[in-house]
Amino acid sequence: MEEGNQSEVSEFILLDLSNQPEQKLLFFLFLLMYLITGLGNLLIMLATNSDSHLHTPMYFFLSNLSLVDICFTSTTIPKMLNNHISKNRTIPYTGCLTQAFFFIWFGGNNSLLLASMAYDRYVAICNPLHYSTVMTQRVCAILVLISWSWSYSNALVHTILLTQLSFCGHKEIPQFFCDLSSLLKLACSDTFINDLMVYTMGALTTFLPFIGILISYAHIFMAVMKISSVSGKQKVFSTCGSHLTVVCLFYGTIIGVYFSPTSTHTAQQDTAATVMYTVVTPMLNPFIYSLRNKDMKGALGKLFGAYRSLSLL
Repeated sequence: MEEGNQSEVSEFILLDLSNQPEQKLLFFLFLLMYLITGLGNLLIMLATNSDSHLHTPMYFFLSNLSLVDICFTSTTIPKMLNNHISKNRTIPYTGCLTQAFFFIWFGGNNSLLLASMAYDRYVAICNPLHYSTVMTQRVCAILVLISWSWSYSNALVHTILLTQLSFCGHKEIPQFFCDLSSLLKLACSDTFINDLMVYTMGALTTFLPFIGILISYAHIFMAVMKISSVSGKQKVFSTCGSHLTVVCLFYGTIIGVYFSPTSTHTAQQDTAATVMYTVVTPMLNPFIYSLRNKDMKGALGKLFGAYRSLSLL
């Protein structure tokens, strides 16, 4: 068997929509969801940057999350749609590793940004008098920079380690994109170091931020219980409800795919759960953050109003 960075497999085969019933309907459904995701998150970014009332830490993090969601979905969906149109389910070896790199990068970035947003809500609710001195522009910029750079380093390490593996024989990936865990299962060389880095760096990128979010909301919940007025409690829940909903959708499906026993679910269930956090959650984020947020609704209204004014000129 050939060792090192030489691979005996020049391409991989991805799961295609053609394997599913109602394939044409699924194709247009995924295309529609991708367009909604791009447009919705783009509007969030434009609204937060154009309205001075939204130049706050919470919306700064939200704007970055919207950018990551656009990149996250663009890593997988266009290739899947192209495969369906061309009837070609293959992806080159280098293309597969490139897709895996960007998927790990933006996925980890998503996790870290959600943790930053939870910390922002914790400071705002549990230490409101010190909020302006704690959540400064410099601190927010550092948190975002850490999120982007750490997730990039994590993706780079995993990708470099993938190039050291040999792939031979079976080359069909049971996903519609090049998933790291699926690639490791296809390797015919020792994956001990790869698995070790998945557990260590994966814990720092996904599990540790999730624990941080849980701790933040535990403190927030205790602070809310001390509020005597019902209106005060409702105000706090309204500011945290959107973020908590996104956290549950994102981490809930990831835990269902990667941390539950494989014997308890089928390949179809895995695919459905994967679609939830790779496609559905990024699409729902703009709606979750805007429908229950008066400031965001106002900013979007101003944005559409400015567009109408320009179109009439």
